[in-house]
Amino acid sequence: MMVEKVLENLKIASLNEMQKAAVAASEKGGDVVLLAPTGSGKTIGFLLPVLNNLNVNIKGVQALVLVPSRELALQIENVFRQMATGFKVNCCYGGHPVRTERNNLEQPPALLIGTPGRIAYHLRHENFDESTVTTLVLDEFDKALEFGFQDDMSYIIRRLLSLKQRLLTSASAMDEIPEFTGLSSQKEINFLNDVKVSPDLKLKKVLTTAEDKLDTLLKLICKIGNKNTLIFCNHRETVDRISDLLIDKDLAHDIFHGGIEQDERERALLKFRNGSIKILITTDLASRGLDIPEVHCIIHYQLPYTEDAFLHRNGRTARMNAKGTAYLIIADDEKYPFLKAEIETENLKGSFVLPADSDWQTLYIAAGKKDKVNKIDIVGLLLKKGGLQKEDVGLIEVKDQSSYVAVKRNMVNRILKSLSNEKIKGRKVKIEIAM
Repeated sequence: MMVEKVLENLKIASLNEMQKAAVAASEKGGDVVLLAPTGSGKTIGFLLPVLNNLNVNIKGVQALVLVPSRELALQIENVFRQMATGFKVNCCYGGHPVRTERNNLEQPPALLIGTPGRIAYHLRHENFDESTVTTLVLDEFDKALEFGFQDDMSYIIRRLLSLKQRLLTSASAMDEIPEFTGLSSQKEINFLNDVKVSPDLKLKKVLTTAEDKLDTLLKLICKIGNKNTLIFCNHRETVDRISDLLIDKDLAHDIFHGGIEQDERERALLKFRNGSIKILITTDLASRGLDIPEVHCIIHYQLPYTEDAFLHRNGRTARMNAKGTAYLIIADDEKYPFLKAEIETENLKGSFVLPADSDWQTLYIAAGKKDKVNKIDIVGLLLKKGGLQKEDVGLIEVKDQSSYVAVKRNMVNRILKSLSNEKIKGRKVKIEIAM
């Protein structure tokens, strides 16, 4: 498939320099290590080489992408689907029914994406034939090591006896690459210090005391207003404490951390993506590899312990030539050696009002891909039966067994009433506000 057609499907004018270098290196064969910052487009940088290696005449899994998180697996699957290559893709991850994955693997995809633990499970239970896998991608490999996936990755790689090419990506440099990866004579592409992919990011500090930190955060949220904002904390407990404050203030938001169920995490990201909520409070779990574009502001309620983690958090905003602001709430007893002294101070004097709720709200529809439902079906239902105009319908995401659609908040009650007895694909389905 021509690269031009893929870029057209992705609505991208051209590859950036890092992506061009990755494609060129992989075309020569051999192993490739791609080092580039978060938000620079590494996913396309390795999916194009993967696509180049796929053969339409071969049945079975030809390429395997291992990732450290479920969210990253879903994001890569989504990008590959948007590429519209004609090749089947599936992803496997914990918190997702094994039965569904096993059924998908009965007609194996050309590209399989998954977390190491779940892929290792399927290999041990012989749910797919690994002998046809010729391309392996270890995405966000540094994060996978940090999460302790060494044993599962080592087991998986030992099972892949037909590999011809290995691609490893990382958002930070590594002193050495572990032997279990099997990389040899690899070509390294290093764009970690490349100015072309550095974001247009403004840093501002907000000075406070430990006692006043929560009040300072609330003032800052009010001053920022209705911009998409990620609030980073170091601990789950802090995320929950801030959430409790915003609940008391009746301020719409969501939370994202490893202590909540997977479907809740996916729903939080989805509502943040489609604009139903403007504030997402999170741990560093959301600092890389998540599909959350259009983040205007980052708030470091607690600064991370390392400069590397700081850069990854900031990489969630000012992406792909956009502008962004990162606010650092610093109590008088906090010291961070990696911060430059000349950071501008944000003034929070004066009074600010709480931001209004978003103009959008998310509807849940209890039908998805497994029910042969697609975006066109949902748009048709909302426009023809729900009486909406095109501009009243926002982002639609269709999952395996459910769908989510953003609609104008002031239309929600009317829509739910209009669609209470309507059918999709010949059957009545539950439609309600996504909680």
